Amino acid sequence: MSLAIARGFDRMRLAPAADRLAIGVAVSMPWSTSASAILTAIWLVVLIPTLDLAALRREITTPAGGLPVALFGLGALGMLWADVSFAERVAGLNPFFKLLVIPLLFVQFRRSERGLWVLAGYLFSCTTLLALSSIFALRPGLTIFELHPGRTFISLRIFGVPVKNAATQSGEFVTCIFALLFIAFDLFRMGLRLVAFASLTLAVGFFANIIYVAMGRTALVVTVALFVLFGFKKFSMKGVTGLFIMGALLAAAAWNSSPYLRDRTTAAWQEVHLYRTENKQNSSGERLEFWKKSLGFIADAPVLGHGTGSIHDLFIRSASDQTGASATATTNPHNQTFAVAIQTGLLGAAMLWAMWIAHMFLFRGDGLAAWIGLLVVTQNVVGSLLNSHLFDAAQGWVYVFGVGVAGGLVARMRDNELVTHVASAAPMQDR
Repeated sequence: MSLAIARGFDRMRLAPAADRLAIGVAVSMPWSTSASAILTAIWLVVLIPTLDLAALRREITTPAGGLPVALFGLGALGMLWADVSFAERVAGLNPFFKLLVIPLLFVQFRRSERGLWVLAGYLFSCTTLLALSSIFALRPGLTIFELHPGRTFISLRIFGVPVKNAATQSGEFVTCIFALLFIAFDLFRMGLRLVAFASLTLAVGFFANIIYVAMGRTALVVTVALFVLFGFKKFSMKGVTGLFIMGALLAAAAWNSSPYLRDRTTAAWQEVHLYRTENKQNSSGERLEFWKKSLGFIADAPVLGHGTGSIHDLFIRSASDQTGASATATTNPHNQTFAVAIQTGLLGAAMLWAMWIAHMFLFRGDGLAAWIGLLVVTQNVVGSLLNSHLFDAAQGWVYVFGVGVAGGLVARMRDNELVTHVASAAPMQDR
């Protein structure tokens, strides 16, 4: 048997398995970081033998596929000038590794017909999590999946949050809300009003969970940004005005009906006040302190940064002999641009923003895949102003798979349109 035949046989058998594993990764993301990591590793082992090197090279030579690889490369080079231990350098490089997966997903789902199944699997999994979160909210103290007395797989550690934390859960639900709004809008225009209403109802369910049960404050900021983006994407100027009025009324209703929303929002202002007046340690105050120190670190090494893995050491040094919020050391400056620039300088920050912009341009077209890609990028950019979401395990992998799968789908649709155009033009040339 020739090598070409053997390769063809391997691809024919392994490619569907790689697709199913990618679906499995998407389904596991809302539930378990460990399960997602294990499935991702298995998926890579199965996927890599199926990849066509020419196709991979084509994706890497594009801005959307090449810039993630270049940013990883800069992170790897940054290990050379970091004044920390080798273990700390490796730990600093770890968050960059996931960027290498983006062009692999482009290749896989440019050829695969199962891209929408990955996105649907994520939505289904989040819907299941929404149902479980609602049950926990209605039955506080409930424990399920008990392995043996005193040990549980899922239990209520935080009100309405069966797994992970409120910030991660609400961020996942925001993604689902705006995917469902897009679907509902298109279904309504197609005349499928019952299905559109069901999609809209589910979106409202996700939103209600954020407002009344488990909310991350970053999710609120992202929701406002995506609401504006959705309005300009789907409506005329007149329609945008009406949508914004409706959004303002919805926000007012949520504010008046949810003490939880009011408490979480006003707490941020109180925390900032206590930080400014008393240097008090709290979530909002520490975030401001991290940003202030980060700007100083970047100013000290503006071009190439302090090296990969240097963040924690810099914050430890700056916290020496300090009190209150100033005495807090962190591995995460809670801003993605700062997290990159501290380690790799303004060169790294410029590369990060170039990658984000390239991914936004990748999804400038119409259709569900383009919208999902655009909302994932926008969510990550806006969320990364207040957190280091690209380097976080949960949010970072959602970005990688969201951009990678949606990008492959968009490229596949463009390829199909090109083939159709060429096929339709051929008979005309024959005449």
